[in-house]
Amino acid sequence: MIDSRAIIHPEAKIADDVQVGPWTTIGPEVEIGAGCIIASHVVIKGPTKIGRNNQIYQFSSVGEDTPDLKYNGEPTRLVIGDNNIIREGVTIHRGTVQDRSETTIGNDNLIMAYVHIGHDSVLGNHCILVNNTALAGHVIVGDWAILSGFTLVHQFCNIGAHSFTGMGSAVGKDVPAYVMVTGAPAAAKSINSEGLRRRGFSKDQIAAINRAFKIIYRRGHTVDEALKQLQQIETEESVVSLMIESLQNSKRGIVR
Repeated sequence: MIDSRAIIHPEAKIADDVQVGPWTTIGPEVEIGAGCIIASHVVIKGPTKIGRNNQIYQFSSVGEDTPDLKYNGEPTRLVIGDNNIIREGVTIHRGTVQDRSETTIGNDNLIMAYVHIGHDSVLGNHCILVNNTALAGHVIVGDWAILSGFTLVHQFCNIGAHSFTGMGSAVGKDVPAYVMVTGAPAAAKSINSEGLRRRGFSKDQIAAINRAFKIIYRRGHTVDEALKQLQQIETEESVVSLMIESLQNSKRGIVR
């Protein structure tokens, strides 16, 4: 299961059925759960904990120190959940003590080729990050978000659950839940209606989300004014709660 040409530190904790390809390097303070498949030429540094049934493809660098100039060798972590696919050339950095001290990847994510996930970022569950997407440090991505190819996300931005970024988007502010953005700088275009239909949202739920989108983006309201109206819709359709929460948690302001 482990190729004889792999270089694995004796302190690494690797489940018995993990597959490791040739010329892969796994350092100390690395833990890899059952069912994982690590291809050739992968570098995994710790402290890093990787859950079950993950696939990591060749030339990925997982758990490396951050290049953040404030980082001074403090012990920080990377935690990866279960059932993730990490394709070729992905780079994922550990956290910094100035923030969470941890970079966190959830479950069931598809992280495509040459994606970068910066220090202290949080990736939720069931997300898709398409080729060459780059998250700066301190970025939070909600569940089921899709970031199309070459999306760039500024540090400290929040990407809401079920949102969508178009190819080549440059995101410098927070993206509310359910919202589709595109452009550089990214601007809100509509809700991610196709994604919601695919995930089983009802016509009534999608209509309520679309109504909420129009209140935020088509009526000339401030965020506070929009929130008051959204809270009225929430009593009729609870699905709007995610959008309200993402507005309330926004610190950088939302894309417009």
